[in-house]
Amino acid sequence: MILTVTLSLLQGFLMTLKLFSLTLLLSLPLGLFMALGVMSNLRVLSYPLKFLIWVIRGTPLMLQLLVVYYGPGIFLGRNIWGMGDNGRFIASLFAFVLNYACYFAEIYRGGIQAVPQGQYEAGKVLGLSKWEIFRNIVLLQVIKKIIPPVSNEVITLVKDTSLARVIAVYEIIWKGQSFIKSQGIIWPLFYTGAFYLIFSGLLTILSDKLEEKLSYFV
Repeated sequence: MILTVTLSLLQGFLMTLKLFSLTLLLSLPLGLFMALGVMSNLRVLSYPLKFLIWVIRGTPLMLQLLVVYYGPGIFLGRNIWGMGDNGRFIASLFAFVLNYACYFAEIYRGGIQAVPQGQYEAGKVLGLSKWEIFRNIVLLQVIKKIIPPVSNEVITLVKDTSLARVIAVYEIIWKGQSFIKSQGIIWPLFYTGAFYLIFSGLLTILSDKLEEKLSYFV
């Protein structure tokens, strides 16, 4: 019985891991571009991005998942995500990427603004372009400063993936709950906690190692 449950939860965890990995892969660079857009002098770019970030940060991720998945059908009269499991996964991935990109954008913005102005001026004295200053002087310092808050968001993302079950994405919590309906046992649902704890622990160790590697920045 334990083996059957473990194999089923592993199958759900692979879906959790897939959603987690793709969300990070897409939202981290998107968040940087959004942060640069918010800090831009172009109001036509910065104002809409500020409004989007305000909306996303001010509403629950579960609500965003429901709006993203069901919204096109309600307002456009058609399903733009596709049918079946793939369609639900794509919709959930879109919602997760948008949500976390907005949070990462604020973290990036705080990190960029925390770099002393003298660093930019030193780059100008050396004859570097704005892009060269950002790439060679600012970016590594920003990465060092944002590792702790980004790590917190990454750990939160591990747990937030469970919300995808509201649109029937078969992640690990869904698999654990299925045993309550099919066999009347609840312990597999608690068993999922071990997967989350182990995965979160590994990510914590990884972030600590990364922070240690960048410790040469003050």
